[in-house]
Amino acid sequence: MSEKTALSGQKAVSQQKTKVRIATFNVSMEALNYLPHVEGQAPQVTGDELAHSLGTNHQQIRNIAEIIQRISPDIILLNEFDRRDDSHQALKTFLQDYLGKSQQGQTPQHFPYFFQGPVNTGVPAPFDFNNNGESGESPADTYGFGFFPGHFAMALLSKHPISVDQIRTFQHFKWQDMPGALQPVDPQTNKPWYNSDAWQQMRLSSKSHWDVPVSVNGQTIHILASHPTPPVFDGPEDRNGKRNHDEIRFWLDYITPGKGGYIYDDNAVKGGYRSQEPFVIMGDQNASSVEGDAINTGIQALLNSKQVQDPNPESDGAAEYTQGNPHGKHHTAYWGMRADYVLPSSFGWTIKDSGVFWPKADDETYRLIKDRQASSDHRLVWVDLELPPLSSNK
Repeated sequence: MSEKTALSGQKAVSQQKTKVRIATFNVSMEALNYLPHVEGQAPQVTGDELAHSLGTNHQQIRNIAEIIQRISPDIILLNEFDRRDDSHQALKTFLQDYLGKSQQGQTPQHFPYFFQGPVNTGVPAPFDFNNNGESGESPADTYGFGFFPGHFAMALLSKHPISVDQIRTFQHFKWQDMPGALQPVDPQTNKPWYNSDAWQQMRLSSKSHWDVPVSVNGQTIHILASHPTPPVFDGPEDRNGKRNHDEIRFWLDYITPGKGGYIYDDNAVKGGYRSQEPFVIMGDQNASSVEGDAINTGIQALLNSKQVQDPNPESDGAAEYTQGNPHGKHHTAYWGMRADYVLPSSFGWTIKDSGVFWPKADDETYRLIKDRQASSDHRLVWVDLELPPLSSNK
């Protein structure tokens, strides 16, 4: 931290504000991205696609690493980064061989700390979630759509220490345990979409929800990370749209005083956010308050919460890409929507700057995002934040 000044009658106290750059990036580093798409044929997924691609000096992965190197975040959440097991070998390879090595002359980025907990995607369930008459099918009848456990997973990278023993995860929280949950109903029969046994066991998180404490120069902040399901790929019952809404609502209830009493984590500890420390809600939320197919009241309520502040990051490249769209400059996905968010708490933080990595077509770095094969269908979103000086210790 900064030099400490000895104050009369007090311990040395830092007078310097702490600046931290926090980012989220759906990197699309998941198995289907590395398989050829053949019309009419189901993909033959093994789960080793990412590990294999990492071993080939893969240009698309190099571009993703270069984007991260150019932004140089202190903390970054990666959505859609496959997790095979507790060894995290693919993540370690990416950290060492891609981020840790200069891409196109950029400064290597070193993240000594990471967290990549288990997720619900690809975890088999003995139910018929899609109501096609067959139970236990993969990927449809899993707790989160995926071809293997850990497909479309998440990873949090940090240059600051993570308090691993204080992390709260909510992978197993049941959807039915959320008061007022939007239980899907078949409009043709007016009956619940999920049968009683399936509804009682259905997990809310399509991946997981994480509360990860990070120590930044002596001050603790909390990263609240998630990746709700896309609100599409279903039917008139809108089961994915309702799940997306409630996955987003989870964070609103978690951070709102008096709202999160029903919540329990994977260690059976009950209650919402209990800390007075600043937090950041981040990740690909797959929802916009003004566009898209989501039930937008979920993300709208979160953005309007008194507990958060919205930096409203933008880019000239997105504005150019969607000319004539009044919301275009805020888009974070190539199909034309704001889907990815970094939302700091309304207390503890001062927003200094923000942006979306989306270069214009005449920029040299446009090559990094020029099409789906260049990097990802999402853009990296970053926010520069400032913490006040540490309080005096009398």
